Amino acid sequence: MGSADVLWLTMDRPTNLMVVVSVVLLESVPDWDRVLEVLRTRIVEPYPVFSQRPRRSARVLGRWLWEDDPDFDLARHVRRATLSGQGTAAEADAELQAYVEEQLPRPFDRTRPLWEVHLVDGHGSGAALVFRSHHALADGIALTRVLLGLTEDADGVPGDLVGPSAAGDLPPLPVGGPAASGALSAGLRLARSSARSAWNRLRSKGARAAVTDAAGITLRTGQVVSDLLLTTNPTSAVGGVPGRRKRLVWTEPLPLGGLKGVGRLVGATLNDVLLSAVAGALHEYQQEHGHPPVDLVTMVPVNVRPLDEPLPRELGNRFALVFLRFPSGDATPLGRLALSKARMDWLKASPEAALTFALISVIGRLPAAIERWVVDFFADKAIGVTTNVAGPRQVRYLAGVPVAGVLGWVPGSGRHTLGFCIVTYDDTLRVGIMADESVVPDPEALLAALEEEVALLVRIGAAAPTPGSRRRRS
Repeated sequence: MGSADVLWLTMDRPTNLMVVVSVVLLESVPDWDRVLEVLRTRIVEPYPVFSQRPRRSARVLGRWLWEDDPDFDLARHVRRATLSGQGTAAEADAELQAYVEEQLPRPFDRTRPLWEVHLVDGHGSGAALVFRSHHALADGIALTRVLLGLTEDADGVPGDLVGPSAAGDLPPLPVGGPAASGALSAGLRLARSSARSAWNRLRSKGARAAVTDAAGITLRTGQVVSDLLLTTNPTSAVGGVPGRRKRLVWTEPLPLGGLKGVGRLVGATLNDVLLSAVAGALHEYQQEHGHPPVDLVTMVPVNVRPLDEPLPRELGNRFALVFLRFPSGDATPLGRLALSKARMDWLKASPEAALTFALISVIGRLPAAIERWVVDFFADKAIGVTTNVAGPRQVRYLAGVPVAGVLGWVPGSGRHTLGFCIVTYDDTLRVGIMADESVVPDPEALLAALEEEVALLVRIGAAAPTPGSRRRRS
């Protein structure tokens, strides 16, 4: 078990369990035996960690190891539940939400492998596959790939088909395989990557450009270190002391085309647009609850492992985190969009992800008491985690049943109270919100504000003239 995996195993708090939750919505009820066979052949057999349990090392204090569960039984990890199947689509979603919320506070039994799957019948005329797994098994992107690996295309070809990165469009980090997971290796690789970039510019554009690059890297690194240490999350309507119970809500499927259209107005990516939509919802929610809208900080995961390569059998955690300040204090949609783009552009050019990747490796090797303090120190700078996963663009099938949608929620830590998970699938997107019930008891209001912001952005994009549509004046 790597040091990053140890970190997530020891980060469990009664108020924030390190459990990743995913839901696959199915158009009809699949055959139970076929679901069990798919789980066995595409999860348990390829990835040993799903039949292993954590064990404290007898030799190294604070060290955890994976060991085979001698009594492993797939039946212990798979449950079946039935909802009423009655009411409207909204009522069916509310019933499924309530079911998943009941599972959230339950910690895993550490004498068994740390995962479970629920096949929930009666979600309207369909069903839902609820997948819970501890973060120590793997990071969110790897777990999403594992989950999508249960599916296949119309020709019966399996595959995970996950898009560029958990942050939507951040470039991959200049770090490599497991040997590079230590802080020193990560730092050396970052330095080598920066030096290589400067040398290439020296050859192509001259010494002045190379010196400018080196100075820029140095300044950005200093700014990042300052941000990591000094960033604070202001008092707001979504801040407070988290409790045990969490609320889950999600949007209806949202069209991608209209959102891409508004992005073209300022040269923004789809990811920039989605982040600005979340910022708009947070702006509205703060106003509705009598708080002056302020910019709120979230943590954004950045994928490290190559997405064009198969997942390693050991899975594990290979990602970094960056701080993004939502422009939720800005009062205008296009102002929030421009700021979202500018802040994401800065992150893409900064070494923050590489530095936090190294930091995660270091934290996992610290004594438990110090580790807890360091984790809370950084986690408390944000309201939670925001992730964006690009899934398959075509319809997938699970045990022969069409997948109607995919949802996910990543856990928070420390005093996190609010997280967002954006998942694109079949040319639509859904946004899932996990909110702490004691601090944000009405996530439905935040969800409504988000859907209204998306609709507004789509209207703005549709009303804008398309390139070449303007005639020259005679």
